[in-house]
Parts: sequence; C-alpha cells; structure tokens
Amino acid sequence: MGVWHRRSSRTNTGARIRKFRSKRKHQLGRTPTETLMGEIKRRLIDSRSKNKKMPALRIDFVNVTDPSKNETYRAELLDVEKNEANMDYQRRKVITRGTIIKTSKGRARVTSRPGQHGVLNAVLI
Repeated sequence: MGVWHRRSSRTNTGARIRKFRSKRKHQLGRTPTETLMGEIKRRLIDSRSKNKKMPALRIDFVNVTDPSKNETYRAELLDVEKNEANMDYQRRKVITRGTIIKTSKGRARVTSRPGQHGVLNAVLI
C-alpha cells in the first residue's frame, strides 16, 4: 500500500464526499527522504510532466557560503551536530533544512533541502 496525496473523504463539517474516480499516478506520495552522511548516493524519481527529482540519500560534500566575504566554498562534511526538526533525526544524524553541521571550513547551518533537491548548501555560523 502506497502513500497517497488526495482530497479527504470528509468535508469540514464531517459529511462524506463520494469518490468519483480511482487513484492517479500524480497523486502518489512517498515517505520522506532522510539524507545521511556518506559517499554520495542519489535516487531518480519521476515527477509530473518531463521533470525528474534527484533527492540525496547520502552526501559527503557541502557548498558553504561565508557571508562576511560573500564567497562560496566546497567543503567536506564532517559531522551533524544539531537538528532541531526532530530529536530522532539528531540521534540518527539525518540532514534536513536548518540542521547545524560541522564542515572542514567550520560550523554551518543548512539552507537547502537535500531530501528534495539533492544538493547540500549551508551558511557559516
């Protein structure tokens, strides 16, 4: 049984909405992609029309921006320090947007969504 993103079968007041068609491919959902540290590994997902998504399953490098110098470097990902999104993610070292990571250039906060875009961008703290 898959995950589906479809209209609820009930209205706001609780009345039942009758189903007028079966499930469609574009309504298909999926479980969250939990990006971890490690050798780079991506997955190719078909999306609507000709577009493709490539979420990162594992990633080892990060594009770090230094706001004081306004320069961007490619740095090695060393550790995941803090993830305020979920305590379980913090324990398992899952990388999401807003995670504090340790890089070869220093501590940084993740600004991209690696589970959606497949790229890890961060800003130095």
